[in-house]
Amino acid sequence: MIDFGIMLPSFDSHQRGEWSLLEAARLTEEVGFNSAWVGDHLSFHPPILEALTSLAAVGAVTNSIALGTNVLLLALRQWPLLASQLGTIDALYPDRLILGVGVGGEHPPEWEAAGVPVRERGRRVDEGIEVLSSLLAGQPVDHHGPLAPVRSPRIAPNPGHMLPLVIGGRSDAAIERAARVADAWIGVWMDPDEVGRHIERLTERAEAHQRARPTPLLMVFTMVDEDESRAKEQSAALFRGQYNMPYEVVERWTVTGSTQRVADTIDRYRQAGVEGFVLSPTGRNSLAQIERLGLVREQL
Repeated sequence: MIDFGIMLPSFDSHQRGEWSLLEAARLTEEVGFNSAWVGDHLSFHPPILEALTSLAAVGAVTNSIALGTNVLLLALRQWPLLASQLGTIDALYPDRLILGVGVGGEHPPEWEAAGVPVRERGRRVDEGIEVLSSLLAGQPVDHHGPLAPVRSPRIAPNPGHMLPLVIGGRSDAAIERAARVADAWIGVWMDPDEVGRHIERLTERAEAHQRARPTPLLMVFTMVDEDESRAKEQSAALFRGQYNMPYEVVERWTVTGSTQRVADTIDRYRQAGVEGFVLSPTGRNSLAQIERLGLVREQL
């Protein structure tokens, strides 16, 4: 069975000054989705709720749905503190937390605010995964760098092992990182042929590392609406607000239209090898879109 998750509205992309995160989380579970995800930035174009605080709140109003970051900017974080935060969420909601990690870098001001050079972000992610793996396993760490030396006592509570790890990104470096250490890889903004090529590369690199291929996932921006012009208008508003980006740049990868049309498009990705989807509603009414995407999930 294909897994389906929802990106919760942790960005105020439409600049409404309202937060429906918890209502959306409850509905996501009620409709039958497997997982709920939030993005991560220190500062971004619109206001954004902090990722781990948000997941802690989401866990309190849901029962069993998986809680994921898509994706946590690991290079911006102080890793022993992060291990404590992740260990706390896992202790409160055992076996529900998924750690999605990426390099980011598209918004330089947040890197300046964190005091982290943007150019080091990929290497810092690699170091961060190594350090976190030890801390979450309950081990003390004496990591000498080279970029971010860390000396930390044992952090508790901890899950006793590395959390399920998802690596995000479309670059060769992201594919290599996922093949080397991840349980899953998540891409975005690709057509089915592109996804298929990335999955082939992921398979090749995992074999080179003598590992099972990470599960291929895809984040899909989508709006279910019979009125195509309305769907495009609201999707364009989201991309302007959330990414400061013209809709034309990503229109070909944004799935809009009727329930059947959206289901058919997602099915093409499934046939290309995608084994799980994180659906990100682009409409102004996130709750209505989650309900409609539930119908899409049922068809698939």
